[in-house]
Amino acid sequence: MTNYHFVRRLLLSAAFATTLTLSAPFATAQDTPADFTGIVAEMSPAVVAITTRRVVEGQDEMAEMIPPGLRERFEERFGQALPDRETQPRQAQAQGSGFLISDEGHIVTNHHVIADATDIQVRLEDGAPRPATLVGSDPATDLAVLQIEAPGELTIAEWGDSEAMQPGALTIAIGSPFGLGGTVTVGVLSALSRDIRSGPYDDYLQTDASINRGNSGGPLFNARGEVIGVNTAIFSPTGVNVGIGFAVPSRTARLVVDELVETGEVRRGFIGVRMQPLTEELARAFGLDAPRGAIVAGVEPGGPAENAGLRAGDVVLDFDGEEIADPRALSFAVAERDPGEEVVLAIQREGDRREVELTLGSRDFTQAAAAPEPGPTPGVEEGRLGVALSPLPGTLRDELEIAEGGVMVQRVQPQGIAAEAGLMQNDVILEAGGRSIIEPGDVAAAWDEARGEDRPLLMRIQRGNATLFLAMEG
Repeated sequence: MTNYHFVRRLLLSAAFATTLTLSAPFATAQDTPADFTGIVAEMSPAVVAITTRRVVEGQDEMAEMIPPGLRERFEERFGQALPDRETQPRQAQAQGSGFLISDEGHIVTNHHVIADATDIQVRLEDGAPRPATLVGSDPATDLAVLQIEAPGELTIAEWGDSEAMQPGALTIAIGSPFGLGGTVTVGVLSALSRDIRSGPYDDYLQTDASINRGNSGGPLFNARGEVIGVNTAIFSPTGVNVGIGFAVPSRTARLVVDELVETGEVRRGFIGVRMQPLTEELARAFGLDAPRGAIVAGVEPGGPAENAGLRAGDVVLDFDGEEIADPRALSFAVAERDPGEEVVLAIQREGDRREVELTLGSRDFTQAAAAPEPGPTPGVEEGRLGVALSPLPGTLRDELEIAEGGVMVQRVQPQGIAAEAGLMQNDVILEAGGRSIIEPGDVAAAWDEARGEDRPLLMRIQRGNATLFLAMEG
């Protein structure tokens, strides 16, 4: 053997040894298995497929075949409208996923999976359908808890710590995409604390593990087989996975689920303000050293904030001794407290720092998303349009210079009809179907009329100080 070849082999051996020496501690630190067959075999029995049925409005197939504009031309020529055929409500089926968390048969899933369901069926690994009852749901975080009669010993999914996760960590999703039960996909944690503007408590994990329709409500596992998230939404221009999925972190899900199991509902504190983040420029204008805190952009009439004397232009700096970084932090701090609690807010007003005592109220998100009834109604059903609306607060009306009418978008459900149309939280709907909107129920009525005429619902909205048109159809 020549000296050249000997030295070359020696160098290669040294490099190989160095590689082994460097990689071994890294693998141990990450606690990464060689593959995921063990985790999948162990945890798949804890994952269930969910099928729901709900009643939806009937659709006249013959009416749908009438070309656009024919009704109007017929009425103009003959002086009467084409007769509408009466249609009967029909049953629609939806699918999702969930996972078992107790020996008593409690199952975690998404609120939007079971919203308005008249029948809920759960399939375990054995494939046999079992009826499930709704223990409680929380539209604000899109979480729900079901319960089945335990058929015997159950495999339980254990919660993990989403706070311990870092971008790049391995993630495993198990669920029933497109009704295909027991599907496993693997990826990495792409980002933490994502705000996708679906509600006031957005704090999602982002993953590129493939998530599609039917995965909703299923678990997102870490490399130890612990649930660190509840798969909830995707971002996609095509409606199928493009590598951007979102999961409610276990830190949030576990607290909500525990309260739902215990009481059947989630009660959160509420102060009744519309908030705006501080920029460097705004901080200087308010006389603050740094852009920390939340600007009160509007105060709801009769709410806890107005009763405590808060007003537009105040900057909330501390909440009961806890420093507030931004509006999102204030929302979470308030939500973690119970209605009726007395708290102290440190604010800055006109350059002076002062304290305000406030009694927390309660906001019922379920009521805000309830189905509209004849007469005044507090909101529009999320299950139908994917949006929760409320009357426009007087202070906000004055701020936006809206003389009359208009309803405020409080929440937009990911992948819902409203979200697809481009509606966003805090938009103000001024007109729908060519008519002024006075109360939330008017939007539902306009939608029903548009559906009956098989046309998109044209809406004029105000976003900030600008107005634009959107078309909603589904």
